[in-house]
Amino acid sequence: MTVARVTVDDPRVEPLLAELAYEYSTRYGRSADRELNRYPAEEFAPPHGELLLLLAGGEPVAGGAYRRYDERTAELKRIWTHSGHRRRGLARRVVAELERSAAERGYRRVYLTTGPRQPEARGLYLATGYTPLFDISADPETIGPLPFEKAL
Repeated sequence: MTVARVTVDDPRVEPLLAELAYEYSTRYGRSADRELNRYPAEEFAPPHGELLLLLAGGEPVAGGAYRRYDERTAELKRIWTHSGHRRRGLARRVVAELERSAAERGYRRVYLTTGPRQPEARGLYLATGYTPLFDISADPETIGPLPFEKAL
């Protein structure tokens, strides 16, 4: 398994974007275009951001990105594991790689949100030391996007 630092226009990013679009549209019943195009590509590139892929045999199996949220905070976005490679700890590795990169760039905190219909993402962030910024006993559907933070 290798880590590739890429740009949004790299063809190897296409499976990430396609599967995220499918997940968003099937879980929330709307087009994912708005969410996936919310930020310009350059926000996920150095010096303030990064987009990375985990490659197995040269093929993307997981990935994610971060962007500058504020001077000391990186915001994680686009955390993805290929549908054929789930339940192998790849998302944990992506999150760890993104945290390491963000810390190297001087960020001291990570922030993120996940959707209320993504219990596997919520579980991932809780299991990897993120602090929920919401009442975890509340019905996620009553909260909206679920925010988390973690000190680096």
